[in-house]
Amino acid sequence: MKFGTLDISYDERVLRPRPWTEQQAHWAAQLLTDPAPAGPVLELCAGAGQIGLLTISLQPRPLVCVDRSPMACGFARSNAAAAGLGSLVDVREASLESALAPGERFALVIADPPWVPSDRTGAFPEDPLEAIDGGLDGLDVARACLRTAIPHLLPGAAVLLQLGAEDQAAALAEEFDELVVRETRRCEGGVLVHLTLPSPRSRPLEAGTATHDHLAPSRGSGGRPRDPAARPR
Repeated sequence: MKFGTLDISYDERVLRPRPWTEQQAHWAAQLLTDPAPAGPVLELCAGAGQIGLLTISLQPRPLVCVDRSPMACGFARSNAAAAGLGSLVDVREASLESALAPGERFALVIADPPWVPSDRTGAFPEDPLEAIDGGLDGLDVARACLRTAIPHLLPGAAVLLQLGAEDQAAALAEEFDELVVRETRRCEGGVLVHLTLPSPRSRPLEAGTATHDHLAPSRGSGGRPRDPAARPR
């Protein structure tokens, strides 16, 4: 399938690339322009690799793709080669906890973790369970991604995280107070959240200030919060 300018291969064993997530790659590429630090990109829960590959096709950097699925890693490698990016890409079949060496540092971390609450995964029978099941509140893997990312961020680095809804983003912002939410964007199938470490001169903000105000659950025309289990089609 076409994903931006790339031809991406996959099958039913991995999560089907969602066209709307091209927005994550384009935003990631913007974050890699000046004044971003020099350094590689890390993609966690990489799947077939399409988001990270499109990112570095727009802003060439070395890319480390991490996924625990051997099928996903196979597709990520073949997709990197097909895009002519194989020399820039290191695909690692590993858990989040074991994938990185202590001294590795990154300019940008991209993650599209499973974020559907466990009791709602039955609504998506065509998707591999391990690719969508985010635990009781849909945030188990997102938390693991942030725990993995934080010690491996270069000064001035960014994290660009995909979630299902603003209330999930707000919950993570409360839990990970060592990170600052810079911006949250609503998209067709979910939300994208840009986080960074605080700058040395920044002061922690009180709960409820403008940094987190925009993380209130989005509401549609019927006034109902966006369903975090609505995995993008």
